[in-house]
Amino acid sequence: MVMIERRYNGPPDTGNGGWSAGTFAALVDRPAGALVTLRQPPPLDIPFSVVRDGDRVRVYTPDEALVADAEPVEVDAKLVAPVDFATATNAAKRYPGLVDHPFPTCFVCGPARAVGDGLRLSPGHVEPGRTATPWIVPPDVSPTMVWAALDCPGGWSVDLETRPYVLGRMALRLDGVPRPGDKCVIMGQRLMCEGRKATVATTLYGPSGEPLARSLATWIAIA
Repeated sequence: MVMIERRYNGPPDTGNGGWSAGTFAALVDRPAGALVTLRQPPPLDIPFSVVRDGDRVRVYTPDEALVADAEPVEVDAKLVAPVDFATATNAAKRYPGLVDHPFPTCFVCGPARAVGDGLRLSPGHVEPGRTATPWIVPPDVSPTMVWAALDCPGGWSVDLETRPYVLGRMALRLDGVPRPGDKCVIMGQRLMCEGRKATVATTLYGPSGEPLARSLATWIAIA
C-alpha cells in the first residue's frame, strides 16, 4: 500500500512535495534516477492505487483522481556550487522562514516542527538566488528522505516568504544515501522564474564534500 502519512506534510493538509515525490519514485524500476510529476497536492493518510504502463507508474486516489506519475530517467541536473558546513550553518541563521513561513509545519523546513519530528532544515541565502543549509542526518534516513531534503532548499531560492510556491515536478539523481549522524550541506539555486513557474537546482553534499544527490525541480506559485 502506498500512502503519505500525516507526519510528512508540506502545507497542513497535503504531502510535502519532496517526500511525496520520493515515495512515488520508489515505485519505478530504476529509482536512482527518476522524474516525478505531481498532478495535484497529494492527500494525506489515504491509500493510493498504482497503475503501471511500461516504465511509467501512475498513482491514483480511491476515487480515481490522478495524483502523480513517475518514470525512470537519466537526470542531468547541474551541481550547485557548495559551501562548507560552517558557512551553511551561518546561512541558516538568516533563513527567512524563521520570520515568515507560508507552511510553518512543513516536515522538511517548518520551524514549528518539534526537533526529531521534522527535518527542520533552514535554507538561508549565501547570495541572491542561492541557498545553503546544514543537515545532520537523522537515524531514520532513507532514499525517500533524501528526496524530501532536496525539495525545500531549492524552493527557498525563489523567496517563498514573498510568494508561496509548491513543488510541481522533480527529477533526482541519487548517487548515495548519507549515514546517520553525517554532517551534510544542501545547496539550492534558482535557475529561472517565468510567470507562475520557477526552475531550481539542488545538491546534497556529504561530509567529505562529495555530491550524493542532485535534483532539478519545477515549482508552481499558488494564491
